[in-house]
Amino acid sequence: MQLVHDSSNDKIVAIYQDGGNSNQGTAVVGTVSGTSISLGSEVVFETDNATYISAHFASNINKVVIGYADAGNSSYGTVVAGTVSGTSISFGTPFVYANTGSGQIFYQGGTYDSNAERSVFVYQDGGNSDRGTAVALLAAGSTSTNLTASNYIGVADAAY
Repeated sequence: MQLVHDSSNDKIVAIYQDGGNSNQGTAVVGTVSGTSISLGSEVVFETDNATYISAHFASNINKVVIGYADAGNSSYGTVVAGTVSGTSISFGTPFVYANTGSGQIFYQGGTYDSNAERSVFVYQDGGNSDRGTAVALLAAGSTSTNLTASNYIGVADAAY
């Protein structure tokens, strides 16, 4: 289970693999009041078995970003963004960010880099000899403009 604080809405979002519901990727919004918490309804973000879930809040787009291995799609690394409204969360369309070789990402972790305004995911790449791999994602609609001709280094052609 991952817990994420949505600082824009001052809510807590619990993200987990729901073992009682075919291991679907699920999220629920919590509201803290004093020493108690009230929970909204569970919302499914992935109907197939979602494993290696990692989540964080991306303040540049005010969304909860969830990375996971989608067992229904060769365990490819997949990401989806959720928007909290009241006591619920709604999700956009998931997209695959890692599908090399046999796919299969393992042991994923992720965070938000507020300086670069990127979601960063690191994982064990089962399609690349189990090498550690990282990817930095810029959300659609983001207004990050820090790339210039003088600070662009290039693109790595191997996993590091």
